[in-house]
Amino acid sequence: MPTARRHQISWLSGNYYHIYNRGARQKSIFLTEKNYVFCLREIKKYAQKYNLSLIAYCLMPNHYHFLVRQNSDAPAGKLAQYVFLNYTRSFNVINGSSGTLFEGRYQAKHVNEEPWLLYLCKYIHFNPVKDGIVSSPEAWRYSNYLEWIGKREGSLVDRSFVQEHFGGAAKYQQIMDSFLIERGFDTFD
Repeated sequence: MPTARRHQISWLSGNYYHIYNRGARQKSIFLTEKNYVFCLREIKKYAQKYNLSLIAYCLMPNHYHFLVRQNSDAPAGKLAQYVFLNYTRSFNVINGSSGTLFEGRYQAKHVNEEPWLLYLCKYIHFNPVKDGIVSSPEAWRYSNYLEWIGKREGSLVDRSFVQEHFGGAAKYQQIMDSFLIERGFDTFD
């Protein structure tokens, strides 16, 4: 008798998904800036190929988060599947290693409630501060926070989403400052 897959997701056009994973044994998956840059190029390529809007993302030394909107029938999960298949192959060749880089298959959750959607945007951008890597989200280059607040040009962002859901770049920066202070982080160096 066949077994059902755990956490089966319905991939639906127009819906949002939180996709994430971490390194096996919580080890680093990004060792150099070149690793991050390679991964970002792959993200851009596959987001375009599968017609996905990257709402928020953050690449951390040992894990990643994507919040994506699926704009077609192509499942949003293909982003993580193909990006990290290529990334793992490249990483293993460059580092003379083999085998899995991640704990397992990526995790994905359907985001079907507005409050959760808005919270995830802030949470994803908050990750490098929460983990003590930087003192403010602006200082972390491997997320799209700088695009959200209008301090970096980039194509891995949906500016209309920022405007519609948060009132624009300046307002989102104020919201994030409040979010950080509420969690006990002083954003004023």
